[in-house]
Amino acid sequence: MTSATLQDRQIAGFAALAVVIHILEASVPSPLPGVKPGLANVITLIVLWRHGWVAAAWVAGLRVLVGSLLLGSFMTPTFMLSASGALASIVVLGLTSWVLGTRRPWSPSVYGYALLAAWAHMAAQLWMAWWLFIPHDGLWRLAPVLLMASTVFAAVTGWAAAKVLTWLAQQQERPC
Repeated sequence: MTSATLQDRQIAGFAALAVVIHILEASVPSPLPGVKPGLANVITLIVLWRHGWVAAAWVAGLRVLVGSLLLGSFMTPTFMLSASGALASIVVLGLTSWVLGTRRPWSPSVYGYALLAAWAHMAAQLWMAWWLFIPHDGLWRLAPVLLMASTVFAAVTGWAAAKVLTWLAQQQERPC
């Protein structure tokens, strides 16, 4: 049996924090059905930036799975929509970081990654809702409103992730 590395413990801690944020966010009423800020995605962006795509995929997957188990929504329509959105966003983050990187001069900033992830998340949820639950073309009329909301929330999550990443970098530079 192998023992957990420091990075394993850090990823577990990040996943736990993302689950807590996910659960807290689920308890806040939404002005529009299905629209949530996605603040747990701040954690995914931080992990992507500091530990890479594989670790970010673990955090996103564990957040959705454990969060749905704790909320009692596992295998419900809510879970299906959440899982499809998380999968789409993590795939887009993976492809983008594989092609462009995260810290190269030509790479998108953390804001760019937040925006790409939010759009992928929302597009996947719309498609999944249409495919599984509401196969009516009228559903697509919600797309502009939902994509606008995801753009606004992506700016918030990108800003929060950038602030935390800056703070973490400053903490690393401090002498002990």
